[in-house]
Amino acid sequence: MNIKRPLRDKIRKGIKNVPVTAILGARQVGKTTLAKSIIAEYNHVKYLDLEKSSDVELLHNPEQYFNLNKNVFLYCIDEIQLKPDLYSALRSFVDENSHVRFLVLGSASPVLLRQSAETLAGRIFYYELNPFSYTEIKSKKTLEQYHLLGGFPKSILSDTATAFEWLQNFVKTFLERDLQMFGYTIPPIMLRRLWIMLAHLNGQLSNYASLSRAMGVDEKTVKKYIDILHNTYMLRLLQPYYVNVKKRLVKAPKIYLRDAGILHSLLGITSYENLYANPIYGTSWEGLIIENILSKFTDWEPYFYRTAVGAEIDLVLVKGFDVIAIEIKSSITPKLSKGFWIAMEDVKANKAYIIAPVKEAYVYKNDVLVYNLEGFLKLDI
Repeated sequence: MNIKRPLRDKIRKGIKNVPVTAILGARQVGKTTLAKSIIAEYNHVKYLDLEKSSDVELLHNPEQYFNLNKNVFLYCIDEIQLKPDLYSALRSFVDENSHVRFLVLGSASPVLLRQSAETLAGRIFYYELNPFSYTEIKSKKTLEQYHLLGGFPKSILSDTATAFEWLQNFVKTFLERDLQMFGYTIPPIMLRRLWIMLAHLNGQLSNYASLSRAMGVDEKTVKKYIDILHNTYMLRLLQPYYVNVKKRLVKAPKIYLRDAGILHSLLGITSYENLYANPIYGTSWEGLIIENILSKFTDWEPYFYRTAVGAEIDLVLVKGFDVIAIEIKSSITPKLSKGFWIAMEDVKANKAYIIAPVKEAYVYKNDVLVYNLEGFLKLDI
């Protein structure tokens, strides 16, 4: 099923303007499919997959290999974090061959960003490919199907039974093979246990002390494991928004599983009826909305806001002096608490929205607008 990704045109522009363009994102999110569809538009292309030993061997001496293939205009190198010594070779080659372009794909953000930021400064653009947003998939699936199955292509484009079989295999492979391939030496059983705990705590404040007691390991180890899941695009750590008010503010980040399908698979929720009846439904919906918003509005910095006495905003978007407050509700008749209005005054929001499963947009009160997800993603905020 051919679905055009909005990132496609940005990546093509990156290839035109800079020597190296990087697509980052989780395993199986569609980076390779997208990259292959893009490079098919160009002549004189080479695709190299660093999971294949034969392609790794070709790059045993990368500078020599590139020099032997000077007729190539565009190299596409998949899973580049598996060969970090390539970065210095890329820098030397593109500096001497300004007409050549590289499209590199990576599944482990800290490795790729750290190495390339130091080596390819000024020569590389980064683009993050997320699972499908609802806007991309709405012509193929209902919102309920999308909410249940998440946005990974091989999940949402399958029937429900096949999707959950794929999700279970994805988790197993990620823990037992992918992390080891990325250089992480962690017992899969231990990390799976933590992942399931975090699924139960989805949308709540991080509490390393509580998790360490439950896991029987120290807080430093828990933090290390959470960082690994965060750095491989499995978790989002939403940071608190600090403003200059004389109030006690929450300082711990909120933890969300970034894909709803993986969240539900870890919790054994395999039907929308079971999801709707589950206590996780509200925070599952909240995480889904946050991921869709952040996938669309990439030039805004995301936070949440909460004081010790309960004044709270689910999502605060900040760009320069502009502040947008977003409250996320799973009810078709959303209501705002007194704490929201107090928080609005604290953060001095320019605009405020409620995102809820309503049929059409309307004004709530005091210029707070109510939108459904599809309608909000059409806005130019």
